[in-house]
Amino acid sequence: MSSQTAPRLRHEARDLVPTAMVRAMAALVTLVLCLTAFWVWSGRPLEATPPVSPVQSERLVYLKGEMSGAARVLDANGVLIADFGPDEGGFIAGIYRVLERERTNARVPVDGPVRLVAYENGRLAIFDPTTDWGADLMGFGADNAAAFAKLLRQ
Repeated sequence: MSSQTAPRLRHEARDLVPTAMVRAMAALVTLVLCLTAFWVWSGRPLEATPPVSPVQSERLVYLKGEMSGAARVLDANGVLIADFGPDEGGFIAGIYRVLERERTNARVPVDGPVRLVAYENGRLAIFDPTTDWGADLMGFGADNAAAFAKLLRQ
């Protein structure tokens, strides 16, 4: 017969998180929640937004992406602009997956065009006219923004 020991229901004091630390963390979470609620309810304008600049150029494109990272980009007439393999189209395929999710959530067709916009201040953005989703591509790094800038020039 094997003797089994009952599970320990109490832990030693050195194994527990100090009560003061738990209370401090709860107070911190409450403070952040209160500050965020105040900021939203006070109606203050957003401050961390990209600078407004006139549009330099724009283009409608159709994106197609795969989980492997491969991506295809077509112009508004359906002509192939770029065909990226799995090792070079990862960011474009990732943007396509975001578009696909946004369009699925909005219950609109997934195969619509997107607007690629270059501004005079050097920023680059992508917009989906069917869902009003958009992203400033400069926030994803220079290499990723350059992939879309290349599509705009072609």
